[in-house]
Amino acid sequence: MITDTISDMLTRIRNASMVKHQIVQTPLTKMSLAIISILKDEGFIEDFEIYDKNKKKYLLVSLKYIGKSRNPVICKIQRVSKPGLRVYANSKKLPIILNNLGIAIISTSKGVMTNLKAKELGIGGEVLCYIW
Repeated sequence: MITDTISDMLTRIRNASMVKHQIVQTPLTKMSLAIISILKDEGFIEDFEIYDKNKKKYLLVSLKYIGKSRNPVICKIQRVSKPGLRVYANSKKLPIILNNLGIAIISTSKGVMTNLKAKELGIGGEVLCYIW
């Protein structure tokens, strides 16, 4: 049984991009769906789709690569807040990743969003992960 589904999903994506796989399968949760949709909106992945297998739902994530050498778009993906140590940031102290070239995914009271959108709305929340 997996206790931290977010870190499991991020690890699957990290491992698959290191060995240059095209597709990653990960179990579907509301939080993983929200994170994957943000990654698609920000251009870190190609696409994703939901499918059923033996009455369980999964996400199929299509990873994105650049050039003929197939360099992954996701250089680093890091889990910040963990079940044993939650990390929160208020609206004034939201993280800035590589001078806004990367993103931090924040879970706020208004939903899951990037650090840029949370700063625009003036709200803080739990810092889930960094991606660049």
